Amino acid sequence: MTQFTIASFNVKNLIEADQEYYKYESYTPEEHSWKQAWLADQVLKMNADIVCFQEIFSEKSLRDVIEEADAEGAEANAANIPDRSKRYARKAIFRKLAHESYRDAGLAFAPNANDGGPGERRPGVAILSRFGFIGAPEVLQDLPEPLHIPFSDLDGSDGGHYTIRRLSRPVLKARIPVGRTVITVFNCHLKSKLGELDRPKGAPFPPAADLVNYDPVGRAMGSLRAGLRRMAEAWVLRREILKELEAGNPVMVLGDFNDSDNAVSSEIITGETPFKNYAWMRRHDATHKGDRYTDTENDIIQEKIDRVRLHSAEKLFVRKSLRDMVFTSAFGGVYESIDQILMSRHFHPYNADRLGQMEYFSVLNDHITDGSHPEAPYNKLASDHGQIIAHMQLKGKDNSR
Repeated sequence: MTQFTIASFNVKNLIEADQEYYKYESYTPEEHSWKQAWLADQVLKMNADIVCFQEIFSEKSLRDVIEEADAEGAEANAANIPDRSKRYARKAIFRKLAHESYRDAGLAFAPNANDGGPGERRPGVAILSRFGFIGAPEVLQDLPEPLHIPFSDLDGSDGGHYTIRRLSRPVLKARIPVGRTVITVFNCHLKSKLGELDRPKGAPFPPAADLVNYDPVGRAMGSLRAGLRRMAEAWVLRREILKELEAGNPVMVLGDFNDSDNAVSSEIITGETPFKNYAWMRRHDATHKGDRYTDTENDIIQEKIDRVRLHSAEKLFVRKSLRDMVFTSAFGGVYESIDQILMSRHFHPYNADRLGQMEYFSVLNDHITDGSHPEAPYNKLASDHGQIIAHMQLKGKDNSR
């Protein structure tokens, strides 16, 4: 059996000290040192073989975090892991506790094509893999062809269209060899819920940004624009996922979806959930009231939907767990999971032909404070996201290490 762990980690604005990433926002050397140490500690706790990072402004800063995690791990190994000469050194607990260095790991970084100068920086994403990569990881952000989303009015007439030419943040795709299996891993960070407020030409700021002169209609329109963009980006990602699934490749999708797992944007990525039985449903081309799909057609429909679905690691875990609900984000009194690990049916426990399955699901979220909580300002240097880790097991011999 081949065992490995895969994780998603939104680090919250990782950049060097004294660099203004958003307007008026930067870290002092002391704040940066604290943040780097905290992130390194989280990387050490996760000890994941594959990590998908979001909100990376600087590849150098990420490498510094990984290097510090390795240094801490080496110290912990020296203190807690017995050398091989001791008869109990092969105990499973020590294999679990030992930190494996990332020194020889592969690191792929995708900068943001929207990145600007001081105060107008835009973050990218990265993938760290102890197994390296097969071929060069691919970045998707500028679309080869603009995506035009047509609308029709209820009478069938032209209702206009919505167009995007570039994603708000890059999607990073990598093929990662794990044991005898090559897994296609996508790392994404979809558009946030922060409203896209209209700024008239020449205006110093969007009028709806003025909270003293609160404009609920303008702010609602900003949320609508943000939602449209997030769903469009989800569709672009889904299209790329389907290419891999149609080719028969096992797929895992990780990242900050900026929405709950039941949101439309999330369901676009995962694919629709099939009905229990389509034989009771009237056919799409029905010629009479009782013209329904046959049992044979039901089996065909079920298979076609299921083979391109993705499954939430969190949901698979909660289904067999007595623990409380999982959350990775908290704001305004709302606790929700907006960070996800999705996997194709190659890893589903009910699939007889699976390549493997998830053994356990971990969440590191003790550091999260509600954005409206009195302690929140003092915790701004830590991530505002929980870290999620899927503990996977593949069938077959482990020849990867």
